[in-house]
Amino acid sequence: MSTLLRLEGVEIGYGDLTAVHDVSLEIRAGEAVALIGANGAGKTTTLRAISGLLPIRRGVIEWEGERLPGGRPAESVARGIAHVPEARQLFPSMTVRENLELGAATRDARARQAQTLDWVFQLFPRLAERRRQLAGTLSGGEQQMCAIGRGLMARPRLLMLDEPSLGLAPVIVRAIFENLAAINRAGTTLFVVEQNVARALELSPRGYVLENGTIAIAGTRDELLSSAHVKQAYLGL
Repeated sequence: MSTLLRLEGVEIGYGDLTAVHDVSLEIRAGEAVALIGANGAGKTTTLRAISGLLPIRRGVIEWEGERLPGGRPAESVARGIAHVPEARQLFPSMTVRENLELGAATRDARARQAQTLDWVFQLFPRLAERRRQLAGTLSGGEQQMCAIGRGLMARPRLLMLDEPSLGLAPVIVRAIFENLAAINRAGTTLFVVEQNVARALELSPRGYVLENGTIAIAGTRDELLSSAHVKQAYLGL
């Protein structure tokens, strides 16, 4: 598989604070890759830099071998990167359908909007039932479905998800991750930031552990699940 995204020696910060330092990772086309770690480890910061919301101080972020300029989210979207943020961040006074249509930001996505919307409604039938309902009145699980659907409306090659299980009941988490597996099988590459390590690695054959702003461990699902450190720190074993 060809490499879609590569980070090499990336450093990111806020003012005088360095949140991420010397991070290197890669994601290949068609993969599902997990980025796991505790709160404050730098996971969200890493996603925000990839999506162009934050500039990097040092290092390189490459998309298919070409350097991504920092601070240009529209260019990241145009290249095929969609970011589903933590806490969903929907527009509560707009309908489900209106929130979804906002995701079709590029010319190609707008041209295929009706087709993509049908696919999103097939993945998430509950959204189809609530298409005219205000997003702010949805349950937490329905809002997460809508946020994922909005990301898919961009027709991304890489869908990045920040804590998709956050605050959701176990039965809803299971359904969300089943949908993510279906999205990946359909050809969309996934990069999933998640504190629910068991779910993240069930979805992702490969992953990275981010601690204190740097990659502490990288490996296959089996390697991470057999790591004594991962067992103790993240699985409670």
